[in-house]
Amino acid sequence: MSTSPVLAVRPLGFPWETADPFLFCAYHDDAYPKGNGKMGPAVPLAGRDIGQDFSRKDGWSMYHGDSVPGFPAHPHRGFETVTIVRKGLIDHSDSLGATARFGGGDVQWVTAGKGIVHSEMFPLLKEDQDNPLELFQIWLNLPKRSKMAEPHFTMLWNEQVPRRVLADAEGRKTEVAVIAGQFGDVAPLAPPPDSWAAQDESGVAIWTLRMEAGAAMQLPAAPLAGTQRTLYFFKGAAANVGGQPVQGPVAITLEADVIVPIVAGDTVCEFLLLQGRPIGEPVAQYGPFVMNTQQEIAQAMQDYRRTQFGGWKFGDAAPVHGTEPKRFAKYPDGREEVPA
Repeated sequence: MSTSPVLAVRPLGFPWETADPFLFCAYHDDAYPKGNGKMGPAVPLAGRDIGQDFSRKDGWSMYHGDSVPGFPAHPHRGFETVTIVRKGLIDHSDSLGATARFGGGDVQWVTAGKGIVHSEMFPLLKEDQDNPLELFQIWLNLPKRSKMAEPHFTMLWNEQVPRRVLADAEGRKTEVAVIAGQFGDVAPLAPPPDSWAAQDESGVAIWTLRMEAGAAMQLPAAPLAGTQRTLYFFKGAAANVGGQPVQGPVAITLEADVIVPIVAGDTVCEFLLLQGRPIGEPVAQYGPFVMNTQQEIAQAMQDYRRTQFGGWKFGDAAPVHGTEPKRFAKYPDGREEVPA
């Protein structure tokens, strides 16, 4: 008699709960309206708690922005952010001196390490139509030996992110985007050098799956023992995972060491997979600081007050990068990059 690979199914909240080595995943799906010519929404902001607007009023939030939605300058230490933008654009600026505009499938990977200050603003460039934004921001922990590593910023452009299109016996397709962790013979782009994902023993994988209605595919078994695996079913009404019917949106904890069959329901189904071997160290967190002890948290706060983690090099806490939609990255060494 077979045993189901599904260990638990739970509703999705905000943010999404994750398992070690991940800290959480924030999923933003905002139906922003037309822009006002200043990269903000062309509608009144009355009724919103400006500076702290997570209201989802009219299907979108300003977050910590006051005129442009997003997250003005704020610090991080001791972990990484992996930001996958599916729709819309993000303007990034940081205390290393890096800037970027990215979106439409691009992935930004930032190792905060010993400390970085960055802003993430959501410019609404289109004035003649709506400006939808959809993204994941995944917080990936760092082991103790890497928590004070040098900060690192990199872009994985949509055009370079490896993908595999699978077809089932009926020709129905599944597209897998491989952000981290090998999928079959598809290898990912290199993660930052001090990332837990860069370690052979980590087993970290970050994949997105888009399945046509009725499509069938199989998740390969994780190659390393002790891997934890969660599948987030975030778009679509129904699917069958590991032989068990599920109704979205839900987080599905799976056995990682077995092949798991997935069959989409009557509509397109989309999933995010996060898996990895636990770091297995104590986690002390205070807002944007994630260390191993409360003493280290206190030190992080003291260091930030004293040094501002290198200081803010911009005249505005919420810089945006002009009205042209062109995607780009400018690195701390002055090197500039655009998608191929």
